[in-house]
Amino acid sequence: MNTDDTVISVTGLTKRFGTFTAVDNISFDVCRGEIFGFLGANGAGKTTAMRMLCGLSRPTSGKGTVAGCDISTQAEQIKRQIGYMSQRFSLYENLTVMENLRLFATIYGMSGEALSAEADRLFRLLDMTSMRDALVREIPVGWRQKLAFAAATLHRPDVVFLDEPTGGVDPVTRRKFWEQIYRASSEGMTVFVTTHYLDEAEYCNRVSIMVDGRIKALDTPARLKESYRAATMDEVFRIVARDATRGD
Repeated sequence: MNTDDTVISVTGLTKRFGTFTAVDNISFDVCRGEIFGFLGANGAGKTTAMRMLCGLSRPTSGKGTVAGCDISTQAEQIKRQIGYMSQRFSLYENLTVMENLRLFATIYGMSGEALSAEADRLFRLLDMTSMRDALVREIPVGWRQKLAFAAATLHRPDVVFLDEPTGGVDPVTRRKFWEQIYRASSEGMTVFVTTHYLDEAEYCNRVSIMVDGRIKALDTPARLKESYRAATMDEVFRIVARDATRGD
C-alpha cells in the first residue's frame, strides 16, 4: 500500500469503558478511493471503533489518523473532512429536499454559491430535479436513501462513513444505492461501510471482521473465501465469528 494514498491509518487502537474493553488493539490502513467493509456482530466493537474514527469518542490508547487528522487531538478537524450516514438516513422529514441540503451545507460550512452549484449537479445526477421542493416524508424510501447519501457527501469529503446504510430497504434499492457508492469511490472518495448484509461484503474492495473487540480477519472478499474455503462471505463470517462471546 502506498502511504501517500492512505486516508485512514490505525495502530493499536483501544477503547475501554471501566474494566470492559470494547475495542482491543486494532490496526489497519485504508486507501484513497477504497470501499472498506467493517463487519461484526452486534457488540463486536465496530460502532465504538467508528465513533473514534469520526472524532466522536477519544481512544483510551493507540493512534489513528483520518484524512491526515489525529483522532485524539484533532476531532473537530476530522468532522469537517468526513461525511456520515446512518441507517436512519439522517434527514429531516418535515423539511423539503432542498432545505435538507441547505441545512447540511451550513453544517459543513459551504457557501451559498457552492451549495447551489453542487445541488444542481446532484439533482441532475440523481434525476431528482422534480423533487427539489418536495417534503422528504413524501418521497419514496429509495429516493430518501439517495438524498441522504448526497447530503453526507455534499461537501466532497475525503471519507464517508456509512453505518448500516441499507438496513430496512428492499434488494433492488440496495443495489441502486451501491451504484452511488461505486460512483463516489471512482471519484476518489474513501467509503468506510458497516453492514449486516453479508452479500454486500462482496461489493467491498477489502473487508475486516471484528470479533469481541478485535479484528480477526482482513483481506479482499476473494482471498477471505479462499483462506477459509468458503463459497460466500456469509460462510466466512460464520467461521470467523463462531467462537465470539459477545454479540447476537
